Amino acid sequence: MHMNDAEPGTLPGWTFGISARCCAPAATEAADGTGSRRRRLWELSGPAHCPVIGVCMPLAAMRRLARKVLGGEPVADDYELHCGMVADCKQRGRLAEAVQRELDRRFMGVLRQAAAARTTQALAAWWQAQSTSKDLPGALWATLTHARCSAALERLVLGQVHMLQHQVGMATRVELARFDALIDENAVLTRDRAGIQQRCTRLAAEHAERCESLQSEVLRLRGQHMAAQSHLALLNEDLRALRDAVPGLESRRALSERCTHQNDRITLLQRALQQAQGDIERLQSVVASLSPATRAAVPAPPEEPAPARTTDLAQQAVLCVGGRTASVPIYRRLVEGQGGRFLHHDGGEEQSSAQLESTLAAADLVICQAGCVSHNAYWRVKDHCKRTGKRCVFVETPSASSLQRALLEIGTVS
Repeated sequence: MHMNDAEPGTLPGWTFGISARCCAPAATEAADGTGSRRRRLWELSGPAHCPVIGVCMPLAAMRRLARKVLGGEPVADDYELHCGMVADCKQRGRLAEAVQRELDRRFMGVLRQAAAARTTQALAAWWQAQSTSKDLPGALWATLTHARCSAALERLVLGQVHMLQHQVGMATRVELARFDALIDENAVLTRDRAGIQQRCTRLAAEHAERCESLQSEVLRLRGQHMAAQSHLALLNEDLRALRDAVPGLESRRALSERCTHQNDRITLLQRALQQAQGDIERLQSVVASLSPATRAAVPAPPEEPAPARTTDLAQQAVLCVGGRTASVPIYRRLVEGQGGRFLHHDGGEEQSSAQLESTLAAADLVICQAGCVSHNAYWRVKDHCKRTGKRCVFVETPSASSLQRALLEIGTVS
């Protein structure tokens, strides 16, 4: 008969029995634990074959061995295959020997560990240690086939495995219930994930659209920048052409700035002159209103130095640093009256100290009225004259007579 023509639950040369055959008493006698050779599968007691095959042999391994030994695919279900293999392993045969070799190969390492137990007590202690480990199938096979496994130890091992199978079955039912709950939870999470994926897809599309819009804006701005750069380059070329077409443009601009500065100084001096004139007029009116006796007690205003005591400055630039603002026109008349060119700097009061350096560089002679200048201007004048060797006279009292004496001193030295 062909393998596929066999009736369900049968194979040629092998008829699967009912479940009662799993627990039928074996014809062999139980081991007494006094031998020195490991027991074979068919030498175990009847109740041992069912847990050994069920615990130590996975279903896939059972079907593989059945196909190899019987030469065909078993048509029996898992339970019938288990019962048939249990029945055939109770006596020595091709299938029992194949199962023996498979279990020895599968649990080779555990068998070497169990071989270290030389007595039944040592083997029992080793079993108790291994029964709670993950390698329970290997420990079961190594203990039942050990040469020192007595009938009492075998009953103890089988009883523990039997109860463990009940607990595993209960745990399996609990796990199935938990698995069903996880399936429901997974369905909820799957729906949530689908919604999240839709939102992510929508956000990704919006982001891509925004990126495309920003990219277009970047290209537009880049074009504007390049156009502005080109226009700037053209303007720079035009500016260079204009500068080349007008020689001396920089010097003219410097002169224009200097003229503007001079105009500002002239305006300031005119204001100071008007203020001084107003002060003189007020003083004259006050003096006119005084009685003759009081008028005689008022000191006469300082007179300008006599023109006889003059010196020829020969158009040298005389810089007057400091002094009263109202006296600047008098200083100018004194310097220009002696043939010099008058320059003035207020010493840092209103004009910046940065202008002092350029004014000092343009002067030939320097008169510093030390009582009316800042400390910074004082030390700048002193340092510049020391470095350049220019003639410098320091005047303590800011007055026209003091300036006249300083001019005479410069003329005498010259």
